[in-house]
Amino acid sequence: MESPFLSILTIVAVVLLVVVTGGIGYLTVADWRDRRRRDDDKRSSRSATPKRR
Repeated sequence: MESPFLSILTIVAVVLLVVVTGGIGYLTVADWRDRRRRDDDKRSSRSATPKRR
């Protein structure tokens, strides 16, 4: 028979694992989105500046 303490501890461990994994996923997507936005801004600022001859 399993003790209630181990059951609660297992549930808490699984919940924390899901929360940490979700946080890492969120930060990865946010970093990718910000990097993409910065690259787009660089490209648009390059095309807006006139080229010197």
